[in-house]
Amino acid sequence: MLDQSYFSKADGLIARYGKKSSAIIPVLEDIQEEYRYIPRELLTYVADMLGVKESKAYSIATFYKNFSFEPKGKYVIKVCDGTACHVRHSAPILAAMQKELGLSEKKHTTDDMLFTVETVSCLGACGLAPTLTVNDEVHPKMDPEKAVALLRELRGAGV
Repeated sequence: MLDQSYFSKADGLIARYGKKSSAIIPVLEDIQEEYRYIPRELLTYVADMLGVKESKAYSIATFYKNFSFEPKGKYVIKVCDGTACHVRHSAPILAAMQKELGLSEKKHTTDDMLFTVETVSCLGACGLAPTLTVNDEVHPKMDPEKAVALLRELRGAGV
């Protein structure tokens, strides 16, 4: 059960973008940015307020990869697995990070909600491969050792 502040935030966003069905994507984007995920209860509320069928809102939220129904950690790490990064060995970087954090292909977020590690098809930084981002900050020319050192640095800063 969400507290009232979530609904108040949604009301403010709806007022900002207008109470029309075309506002669903920007409202959901701002909710995602604020909370690092979209609470399902809030998706239903926003859909109702904008006059969008809940099934349509769910379809939109599941179509776009940047939307998530699962809470994400303070540090959202995206490891590129596009062609340039893959051939330059991004897979061992992902494996090292998962091992360090106790994550897997099915578990992407640490229990302490500090880290979420995901793979993405491309970060658009092919010349800097292999690349990862931490909260959209690019970290180029990574290797497993650098990635683990970065996690340990962030862990120290996140406490």
